[in-house]
Amino acid sequence: MQLTSGLRKATAFRADQTAIVAGERSFTHGELLDRVSRLASAFRAFGVGTGDRVAILAANGHPYVECYFAVLWAGGVVVPVNSRFALAEMIEQVNDAEPSILVCDRSFADVAVQIGEACSCLTAIVAAAAAAGLPGVYDYESAVANAEPCDDAGRGGEDLACLFYTGGTTGRSKGVMLSHRNLWVNAVVTAMSFGFDESTVALHAGPLFHLGAGARVYTTSIMGGRHVVIPRFAPTEVLEAISRHKVTVATFVPTMLGMILQLPDLDSYDLSSLKLITYGASPMPEAVLQECLRRFPSIKFGQSYGMTELSPVATILAPDDHLPSAPRRRLRSAGRPIVSAEVKVVDAEDRELKRGEVGEIVVRGPMVMMGYWRKPELTAEALRGGWMHTGDSGSFDADGYLYISDRIKDMIISGGENVYSIEVENAVLTHPEVMQCAVIGIPHPKWGEAVHAVVVRRPGSSLSAEELIAFCRSAIADYKSPRSVEFRDDPLPLSSVNKVNKAALRQPYWKDKPQPPS
Repeated sequence: MQLTSGLRKATAFRADQTAIVAGERSFTHGELLDRVSRLASAFRAFGVGTGDRVAILAANGHPYVECYFAVLWAGGVVVPVNSRFALAEMIEQVNDAEPSILVCDRSFADVAVQIGEACSCLTAIVAAAAAAGLPGVYDYESAVANAEPCDDAGRGGEDLACLFYTGGTTGRSKGVMLSHRNLWVNAVVTAMSFGFDESTVALHAGPLFHLGAGARVYTTSIMGGRHVVIPRFAPTEVLEAISRHKVTVATFVPTMLGMILQLPDLDSYDLSSLKLITYGASPMPEAVLQECLRRFPSIKFGQSYGMTELSPVATILAPDDHLPSAPRRRLRSAGRPIVSAEVKVVDAEDRELKRGEVGEIVVRGPMVMMGYWRKPELTAEALRGGWMHTGDSGSFDADGYLYISDRIKDMIISGGENVYSIEVENAVLTHPEVMQCAVIGIPHPKWGEAVHAVVVRRPGSSLSAEELIAFCRSAIADYKSPRSVEFRDDPLPLSSVNKVNKAALRQPYWKDKPQPPS
């Protein structure tokens, strides 16, 4: 179970076929394998040894895909850095992972240098585009061209492959350790479920620092398919790429699909090659899904539910479940467990519940993470009893379909991004004029949920919403910062156990809509 095996197989049988298209550049399977082995050789020359980490801070592009494999080929561990983080958050992540190399592109070269100055673990920065005049920055293309191809390090199975950072209820991100086996099983099972093969042309439009997008890189390559990479999601660029490169499979979060549906000239694009759209990462509004099924009757749809700790898929709502002949209620479900996953719903004492009863969703199988990087206590808690405790609650129906009913971890999902309220609250509460704060998700027509702060100011304060939002943006990523602020004179309402009653705070916003978790 090696994540690099697909490159070798594709080269053996389809060396002259196109493997990747990114902008105006494209490479065959043979060329991609050659570039990966050369880049791996360059990484080794920079000092990357077995198990060493290599961080990536870049927009989507062919270098990102190459690094997904070259780091492993060199014997290292891939560490994608969330490019939407504030600088302080990036530095925290890099210091935690302790990579020896940081790969960046032109747009992040200046930020990478600042990270390098703050993180003593880094010995080299490799820029995927020329970054003239920046000290200690090596040119990516020169590194590839000047290196000799090297043999694959041969790591696989239970060897650590990737560290993907995810938010946590403590307010600090934590590294999820995923092995070759974890990601290989996810790739193969996903390919089986959705019918991927060597004819697959997969569009990478979501950010590759997210496992939801990154896992599709491994799925496509293991099956010998073709990657089409665009720098970032933009509705017109997505549709142009599908039309131009004859994309067969695309993956989106629900917000992206909503934006595509709003294009006035949507019908003018040739989407005849597109066979499958998969979606996940946040709840899909039923109205959006129904409109997708109406507008794209010849395209199949599939949903994946999971989390980074599950590599990332646990259940799939199959294309057949989206057909008009299927019970309509299933469109509100997360589907059934994949063949490699055991999924059950348990109570607070981890006792399995009957179908129809709501409890915490737990998962067991070869896709479950190795643990959290350097956090043994958190790992033991999450994996207690041999099951990954997802923090989500739900129930199974009589036909074995899983329905998600709650998010135990009090997480806000805005535009497919996970925002943990406690992290935002910590940022707000560092302002000297804030006395009390609670952060909740409120309905948003475009993003699903928006981050909203309910604040009690200190006596005599004239702090404005604009000032507080700007203050937060200096400390945490823009997408995590409040989009709106509500000031109150009275203390925040408390529950019977003296915790802020967020259900009461949410109620006015959600009274006419399905309520998010308390």
